[in-house]
Amino acid sequence: MDISIREMREADLDRIMEIESKTFSPPWSREAFLLELTKNLLAKYLVGLINGEVVGYGGIWLIIDEGHITNIAVDERYRGLGVGNKILEGLIQLCMDRGLRAITLEVRKSNEVAKSLYKKYGFKEYGIRPKYYADNNEDAIIMWKTIEF
Repeated sequence: MDISIREMREADLDRIMEIESKTFSPPWSREAFLLELTKNLLAKYLVGLINGEVVGYGGIWLIIDEGHITNIAVDERYRGLGVGNKILEGLIQLCMDRGLRAITLEVRKSNEVAKSLYKKYGFKEYGIRPKYYADNNEDAIIMWKTIEF
């Protein structure tokens, strides 16, 4: 299986919206992604592909000396194949290429699969944002990774 990553393009948005709407509650809007791609100079988004088909994506904001992962999602039909790993590796590499010193993110307290992925790449739990998620008031776990060169 050929898994690759590349920068997200505006032409990917229909497929991104399919994955987003099945993965997140509430999902980001198409307009939000479009603004991230065209207006937010701090944002970088990658897509994961299997045999040329977009099957996942991830985003990060590159702010001064830190990266903030905004989202990572993989089409449920392609989970467990390593797509999320490749996307996360790509986001980490973007930070390393720019000399950033750390990466942070928030993840649902109940999302054990995502927390396990992040821990595999050296992220550690550093705090809680109480009632962070508006759909069900679930807490978010704040995770950080220090980048070592």
